[in-house]
Amino acid sequence: MSERTGGVDASAEPADEADEEVVATFSEQVAGQLGGVRGMIESSVPVLAFVIVNVIWELKPALIVAVAVGLAIAVFRLSRRQSVRHALNGLFGIGIGAVIAWKTGTPQAFYLPGIWFSLGYGLAMAASIVARRPLVGWLWSLVVDGGGSRWRDDPGLRRTFGWLTALWAATYLIKVVVSLAVYYAAGLSDDAKASILGIMRITLGFPPYALLLALTVWAARRQLRLSAPLVPVEQL
Repeated sequence: MSERTGGVDASAEPADEADEEVVATFSEQVAGQLGGVRGMIESSVPVLAFVIVNVIWELKPALIVAVAVGLAIAVFRLSRRQSVRHALNGLFGIGIGAVIAWKTGTPQAFYLPGIWFSLGYGLAMAASIVARRPLVGWLWSLVVDGGGSRWRDDPGLRRTFGWLTALWAATYLIKVVVSLAVYYAAGLSDDAKASILGIMRITLGFPPYALLLALTVWAARRQLRLSAPLVPVEQL
C-alpha cells in the first residue's frame, strides 16, 4: 500500500516530471514520422539525381534514374532489416511524379504530387482551426494523451495548439504558393523550372519542419508546465 501525504499519493511522480517524459515521447514519435536526418537524406538523393540527369541528359533517363535510386534505397534498407517505411513513402511519391512527368513530357510535373500533398496538409490544418479542432492538438492527443480531450478543456493548451497549427498551415501554404509561382513562371524554360523546384524540394523539405517540430515541442512543454498547477489534485 502506498503512503499518502495530505491525500496525495507520495509515490506519484511530480506533474512537471511526467510532462517532461510525455513531451519527449511526443517529439521522438513526430520526429520519427518526419524520418529524421537519414529520412531527409534518403528523400533528397532521388530528387538530386533527377535534377542532375535532367540537366546533363534529358527527361526520361532522369525519371528512370530517380525511380531506380529510390528503389535501391528501399532494397538496401530491406537487406539490412531496417524500416523501409520512409523509403517506400518517398518511392511512392517519386513514382507518381515520374508517371505524370512521363505522360506530360514536362520535367517540372515531377514535383506536382509534392505540391498537391503540401496543399492538402495546409488546407486541412487551416480547416481544423476554423472548426476549433486544431490538428496539432489532435495529434498531441493521439500520441501523448491516449486520445483524451484534456487539451480541449484547457484554454491555454487550446490557444497554444491553435497558433501552432496556424504556423504549420502557413508554412505548407507558402511553400505551395512559391512552388506554383516557379511552376507557372513564363520566363523560365521547363528544365529551369524543374531544377529550381528540385532545389526547393531539398532545401524547403526537412529543415523548416525540423524547426517547426522544435518550436512545437517547446511551446507544448511550456504550456503544460503553466497548466500543471491548475490540474485538480485527484487527477494527478
